[in-house]
Amino acid sequence: MTPRLSPYSVSRHLSFQPTSLSLSLSLSLSLFATLSLAPMAPEKLTEYERRRLENIKRNDQMLASLNIHSKINDLTESTKRQRAQTKVIPEKKPKPEISIVIRRSLRRRGMPPDASIAGGLKKAKTPKLIPTLGPITMKDAYCGDATDQNLIETIMGVSKNSQLYSGDENENSGHPIRVSGCIDLGSLRLEPENVARVVQGRIPMVRFFPSTDMKLVAVGSEFGHVGFWNVDARNEDGDGIYLYQPHLGPVTGIVIHPCSLTKVYSSCYDGFLRLMDVEKEMFLLLYSSNDVIVSISQRPNDVKSLYFAGAQGIVNMWDERAGKTLTPWALHEERINTIDFSTYNTNIMATSSSDGTACIWDLRFVDAVKPKLLKTVSHNRAVQSAYFSPSGSYLATTGSDDKVGLVTGANFEDTSMIHYQNSTLGGIFSIRAIWGWDDSYLFVGSVKREVHVISTARRTSIRTLRSPHISAIPSRLDAHPCEIGMLVGATSGGYMWSTC
Repeated sequence: MTPRLSPYSVSRHLSFQPTSLSLSLSLSLSLFATLSLAPMAPEKLTEYERRRLENIKRNDQMLASLNIHSKINDLTESTKRQRAQTKVIPEKKPKPEISIVIRRSLRRRGMPPDASIAGGLKKAKTPKLIPTLGPITMKDAYCGDATDQNLIETIMGVSKNSQLYSGDENENSGHPIRVSGCIDLGSLRLEPENVARVVQGRIPMVRFFPSTDMKLVAVGSEFGHVGFWNVDARNEDGDGIYLYQPHLGPVTGIVIHPCSLTKVYSSCYDGFLRLMDVEKEMFLLLYSSNDVIVSISQRPNDVKSLYFAGAQGIVNMWDERAGKTLTPWALHEERINTIDFSTYNTNIMATSSSDGTACIWDLRFVDAVKPKLLKTVSHNRAVQSAYFSPSGSYLATTGSDDKVGLVTGANFEDTSMIHYQNSTLGGIFSIRAIWGWDDSYLFVGSVKREVHVISTARRTSIRTLRSPHISAIPSRLDAHPCEIGMLVGATSGGYMWSTC
């Protein structure tokens, strides 16, 4: 016979079962419903049991209103489905090999900019790979589209007919003739036809060929190119531009001696000295070093020697007769930016240096260390250039402190400083003041894309050369040594002022 259970005993029985709250509530509700329908003898409840049953009933009603049972069932089914799913572990793929790429600009790699983004520049012919040591034929170094035979023939013809020297050239006793005279500054004009893009990139060096028989400009680029602009051959020979690449870095110097027009010397940051021998149609390697070469120069009365300096403040002389460099001179504490010789006394040499000084030396008195020091000119910052005037009576220095120094006197005892605002660009492309055709004027570029004319008598700028055709700062200038009133400027192109 089944025993009859009271609600109190049922509840007490359920309270001892180790089940979850949801299961206990569910069973208690179902059993309570079953027992409530079964016939039972009335049994008197105690006050405690009555309250307990009321609490249970009230809790059941609250759970029913919150729909707890339905949510518990949904949660249980969801948990079962998650456990039933098999975990899929994706196959690990090997990590790709990461290559380290060092980003370097075209300029740092010694390459010209892309013609598509270089402001419409005419793209140069891709040069052939050239050896880093040894001679290079002009044909292998040539980067132009047309032949360079017209350039070679022009230089050879002018060299044979040149009358720019007196005396015996083989004995090097003659002094080159440099024209001298004053000009009307107001007559200088920059015509559109006298503007050309000679090389790609900036131009750290520009030189006129010292000849009255042709208007030929030589420039060096920051990418190792040496370009030639034959102004007179623009119509008969295309644009008159010829481009070579004998170097792999910025060209820092170009020298063309008036007594030897077929030989063009060039120096470069790659530490090479090269001679472009037009007669042999070769770029000969004269000297190579691990150190950079910053400047080169020749004495006006000597075509057999070449002076050059680098970043260590040392001047070397390469002697063609000996075929080697001679004893070096340690003249400055930092790099030497320019070397120049007086035309009046070719034994007097001037150097400018990044150590903040320009010095004048006498090569007639040389000890085991260096020549005799005659004068020191100090600037607050690096001195970018030091050039003698055409007569040799003045020395003009250009400093990075926005000042142009002027040294004069029988023994260069008088020094004055001319303030020149915004004259500095920094590095090998810093602005340099150059002399005109006498001792009256200095020409110097400006960051405002113009050229200022400084009067040595008044010690100030008296005129400004402006033109809408100048597209950048004319940091490099050169006055034609044989044509009065012909001035060339260079940025990434060439600009030639003339009085006619």
